[in-house]
Amino acid sequence: MLEISGLLGLIILILDVYAIVKTVQSNATTGVKVGWIVVILLLPVLGLLLWLFLGPKD
Repeated sequence: MLEISGLLGLIILILDVYAIVKTVQSNATTGVKVGWIVVILLLPVLGLLLWLFLGPKD
């Protein structure tokens, strides 16, 4: 069970880093970028889902 939860945590970490990189590369204002990065860092799973549906689009 430990291997599964560790793998899931690694996948979430990779997806969070991807979301942060895409947010930084977006055309959004600096304040919006910082807000999304804070949400993603404080709420890794929920923040990722919110970013996916509501985050800045290119």
